[in-house]
Amino acid sequence: MNLKSGTLLWMNEFPDAPEYPTLEADLTCDVVVIGSGVSGALAAYYFVQAGLDVVVIDKRKIGHGSTSANTGLLQFSNDKGLAACIHTFGQEAGVRYYKICQQAIDDLEVISKQLSIPTHYRRRDSLYFASNEEDVPQLQMEYEALKRFGFPVTYFGEEEVKEHFSFTKSGAIYSENEADINPYRLAVSIFEDSAKRGARIYQETEMVHVKSNEAGVTVYTNHDHVIKARYAVMASGYETQEMKKNSAATIESTYAVATQQLNDFPGWHKQCLIWETKRPYLYLRTTPDNRILVGGMDEPVLDAKQRDKHLFSKRDALLKEVEALFPDLPELKPEFFWSASFGSTRDGFPFFDTQSDFPNCFFLLGYGGNGTVYSTMGAKIIRDYMLGNPNRDANLFKFKRGKYRTAK
Repeated sequence: MNLKSGTLLWMNEFPDAPEYPTLEADLTCDVVVIGSGVSGALAAYYFVQAGLDVVVIDKRKIGHGSTSANTGLLQFSNDKGLAACIHTFGQEAGVRYYKICQQAIDDLEVISKQLSIPTHYRRRDSLYFASNEEDVPQLQMEYEALKRFGFPVTYFGEEEVKEHFSFTKSGAIYSENEADINPYRLAVSIFEDSAKRGARIYQETEMVHVKSNEAGVTVYTNHDHVIKARYAVMASGYETQEMKKNSAATIESTYAVATQQLNDFPGWHKQCLIWETKRPYLYLRTTPDNRILVGGMDEPVLDAKQRDKHLFSKRDALLKEVEALFPDLPELKPEFFWSASFGSTRDGFPFFDTQSDFPNCFFLLGYGGNGTVYSTMGAKIIRDYMLGNPNRDANLFKFKRGKYRTAK
């Protein structure tokens, strides 16, 4: 699958990332991880930490799939709001989902501090504004749900928005203690440190076939080598749909732009994360080297050629949205801009589970707008599966959702 195109900020910012060999021999291990993006990296991190013998393979270079196009927002809020989650899944499951996301942001901070290559993890507040007047009642309901269950949020009316920003909106939720990160650096750094702790990592090594049964898993690669393992973890993101299509998941196209470096951000309170109630939504962040990164304008287009036809028009439209919000900024220049495939699920929850067709294969599918957070959650759940440890949250993310209740 052609996952992305254009000029990518993260790989340009870190051109000398470590590289790894291609697999040239048969191997045995406890667990083989398919995919070297954020999902595969976090899986490797938790598995190595648990004392498992880990092999990672990827058909590309490390981190060169969707992770290189990931914009790196880390939030406890999700595309499906807390009030909507409670309505769909019940209070226990809805609130628990948001609490796990909040914990994952903390986990990523801990992980980042341990790594040898800086991930540029930064704590950030966020603003979620009403795109139009009609969205205000829904926004207020969301604020009340978040506040009721202890999330650090404040409601901004029109005057409060105007006081803190260069634009005016009818209402907004201001959330504290979310974060942003460079996801490409996160993946690269985890693999660098995992390799030092014994993980075996192979780039440009593709899984072409897998056989699995109750005794274990055999992965066949494009270089005619075989990996035998107790378990396999499918962490190849949206390309997993080519292996086992899931009707509850959808793949669309999204767009992003990074501007030139700026000296200041007038009218942008604390350079917080910004997003909106409209769907598909616009979102903004800044970077450690003082760029604006803006994304959104998703399209229900899977074909890469069709996706990329819109790249330049989307680039210009995204910059116009930023200029409308922040009229005191200097003229913005699109130094990096790209399109990418983007996955989500119909009910708003990611998937971390096995499938009956593939015994001992775990699917780590952090689909959704909060993918790095989801992958953190999922890697821990799958680790617990493998170690035989009960995990109270596993039932939330099965392919068959059941009654959406957490295990006791």
